[in-house]
Amino acid sequence: MITYLFYFLSFLAIMFALMVVLSKNPIHSVLYLVLTFFAIAGHYVLLNAQFLAAVHIIVYAGAIMVLFLFVIMLLNLNKETEPHKSIWLKASAAVASGLLLLVLVGSLRNAELITAANPYNPSIGLIENLGQTLFHEFLLPFEVASILLLGAMVGAVMLGKKNIK
Repeated sequence: MITYLFYFLSFLAIMFALMVVLSKNPIHSVLYLVLTFFAIAGHYVLLNAQFLAAVHIIVYAGAIMVLFLFVIMLLNLNKETEPHKSIWLKASAAVASGLLLLVLVGSLRNAELITAANPYNPSIGLIENLGQTLFHEFLLPFEVASILLLGAMVGAVMLGKKNIK
């Protein structure tokens, strides 16, 4: 049963991701991307990581996609005002993406699959285990990241502040 649900969610994620790329309307692309995020959150639920699924939906489908939607609506994308790319630029983009695909396939060709001894451990995705790992094994990187984010926030406030003379 779980296998069929995994395949169904994978099919939905791939189908919606293709619709993001192939859709002509940018608003529809954003909505398809939200549906892709929901399908990926379903994969997290299947892995018994409910906290990650909830955070994935809140952060990506909630905050990031609303930001994308506002930016797309503010840009006022019209076909008449959109600059047309030359054929050489499109060809070079296709060659670069093909080379990237070649590098990814080459690097993953000899990769080994790491399987757990008990893949259906019910305590894998719980918040308690995530907190224990985060604050015991990764305490220093966590604190460094928080100081970097604080510095970035102070820098953004200083850049956005008016100069009063």
